[in-house]
Amino acid sequence: MLNRKQLTKEQALQKARHYCGYQERSHLEVKEKLYSFGLYKQQVEELLSQLIEENYLNEERFAIQFAGGRFRLKQWGRIKIKYELKQKRVSEYCIKKALKEIEEDDYLKTLQTLAQKKWASVKGEGVNHYVKLSKTTDYLLQKGYEPELIRQAIANLSKKEE
Repeated sequence: MLNRKQLTKEQALQKARHYCGYQERSHLEVKEKLYSFGLYKQQVEELLSQLIEENYLNEERFAIQFAGGRFRLKQWGRIKIKYELKQKRVSEYCIKKALKEIEEDDYLKTLQTLAQKKWASVKGEGVNHYVKLSKTTDYLLQKGYEPELIRQAIANLSKKEE
């Protein structure tokens, strides 16, 4: 058993407010944090409700911030963002709303830029069109982009090479 001091409900609430104030959090992250303070299920549920009422915790705001950040900073595609939000147990409604916040033009430009960079970086002995195609496709799938959009982006690259 961990020899950690159990916090009172009020102490835990103060720490949770600070934790949520520092950056947007999912309900799951906050719940785990509250349990780590040695609280019981009833207390955790009460504190979660209070944090939501006080607007420290907002699943929709978290989802939008998470999706936007992962797209802008890590250049993730919608599939990967959706998967990660599901892992954090964010509701389907909030996931859809968050993904809608990503500008379609920016999304397609980012995909095209990633495709161009990867395409140009595939070099070496025996590298032909199909190797480039395969490596670029795999890379973009791993980033979480939709297969149909990847095909279009690579088709644009192939046209430029001809």
